[in-house]
Amino acid sequence: MIISNKTSEKLRDLINEVTEYRSGPNLVKFFNALGFNHSYGQGFPSRWKYTDDCLETINGTPRLDKCIKEAFNPINFISRLDELDGYIFDFNQYLAFDKWQVVRNEAEINFKKLHRVELNENPVKSSSLSESDFLSREFSGFTISDLGLDINVTEVLNKRIDEIEKTYTSAAYLSTILIAGSTLEGVFLGLASSYPRAFNTVKSSPKNRDGKVQPFHDWTLAAFIDVAKDLEIIQLDTYKFSHTLRDFRNYIHPYQQMSSGFTPREHTAKICLQVLKATITEIKLNLKKIHS
Repeated sequence: MIISNKTSEKLRDLINEVTEYRSGPNLVKFFNALGFNHSYGQGFPSRWKYTDDCLETINGTPRLDKCIKEAFNPINFISRLDELDGYIFDFNQYLAFDKWQVVRNEAEINFKKLHRVELNENPVKSSSLSESDFLSREFSGFTISDLGLDINVTEVLNKRIDEIEKTYTSAAYLSTILIAGSTLEGVFLGLASSYPRAFNTVKSSPKNRDGKVQPFHDWTLAAFIDVAKDLEIIQLDTYKFSHTLRDFRNYIHPYQQMSSGFTPREHTAKICLQVLKATITEIKLNLKKIHS
């Protein structure tokens, strides 16, 4: 199996931090079990660089398969199998672009070769998160001005909110989706800039190869959404549908829209607009959680 750099970065995070925290000595132990002969001592690189280098070495070899199986070994998730399935689902969202999928069958971890990119909804999360319930939530008087962002950013974002309402009313649904996505990213970037300590210190903040948190302008919308969820400033249903908006926003590229056959509908635009309303409202209610 050969994986892309993006998938490798996700696997690195899973090994280093997510499935369990592995110190430098524990990382050496983990990779030595895969055939390396390393030792931990003076001059050892950062944990992030070490894992990146090891994954680059075994990429495309049977040792990579063994590595993934060990990272998701069910014996380490006794009484936490739902959590394990969530990690596998998240990793598969990346691995799908390499035309592979991790499959757990009871206590066994196997791989399935895909003939096309398959992005599926997480059954663990979706079982209790109804789309109709999310759309039935009502928001009144929501405004960017309540978030305490930079005044110039606030002015730009408020104008976008006004424009979104106009495009939705006039049935310009693709415009609604695209502006809603960019506005959501602008809200998160503005919030991170106002509360850098909170966003930089949460475990899910995106790191570079040296293990340092990336500058906010390099964060993806997906990263902002994940960090906002971990900071508990948005609710679980808003988190889920924010990723839906992120997926739809990618159709800003005409060829991607053409290849997928995507046609924006009123229902799609309504979900995206609801995500924006929910996010702004929930952040306003939870600002105290990220105050320094």
